[in-house]
Amino acid sequence: MTMASNVTYRDLDTSEALNAIINKRLQKLGRFCSDIQHSRVVLDSPHNHKHKGKEFRATVEIDLKGSPITVSQNDTSIHVAVRDAFDVAERKLKSHTQQLQAKRQRKREDITPTISQEDDFDEVG
Repeated sequence: MTMASNVTYRDLDTSEALNAIINKRLQKLGRFCSDIQHSRVVLDSPHNHKHKGKEFRATVEIDLKGSPITVSQNDTSIHVAVRDAFDVAERKLKSHTQQLQAKRQRKREDITPTISQEDDFDEVG
């Protein structure tokens, strides 16, 4: 299943190399969780502060069936900000997937009947 994705540049020029990196990382996230419905990546340059220099922000928004995941990272390099944002999103997505699997496992254990040792299956004859 291919998920819908959207990459938005604000106050930045569009970069094909950065788009390729983002699409590759989004496909990788899709392998971890099949519940992803839509993803959005916003790359922008917040207002400059005279003491901090130029900073970039990468925001990754992932819409899941249960709840959305949103991650933002700032850095002086847009590539580092994108890498860090996707790393954090990957960790959150893995954690979400593990929680869902644990929840499903608990439901299966609740449904599965237990047979006690006192129950004997005698042959009727």
